[in-house]
Amino acid sequence: MPLLKSTTGLKKETAGALSYVLGPITGLIFLILEKDSFVRFHAMQSIIFGVFVFVINTVLGLTIILAPIVSLLALGEFALWLIMIYKASQGEMWKIPFLGKYVDQFSSKI
Repeated sequence: MPLLKSTTGLKKETAGALSYVLGPITGLIFLILEKDSFVRFHAMQSIIFGVFVFVINTVLGLTIILAPIVSLLALGEFALWLIMIYKASQGEMWKIPFLGKYVDQFSSKI
């Protein structure tokens, strides 16, 4: 089976996984540079996940009562981030529950 390379010259699985490394930053870089739909999907998912996590953590962190929950939530976010990197590296177009439908909508418009 031939190796499928992305526009950047990386294997598409590698490029998809790398799009998660720095969250929305690398997601945006790969979204701009890439033409491969697999990599663009993961780049868009990285952007949406990163923005969602930032908003949720900011809102919950502003309230003193819910601030301890942010620490627990961060562990779940980290685990989900690792899962997304792993799934992309394995060539899967795995969608985050709930947010995955937005990834499809935004990916098709760009």
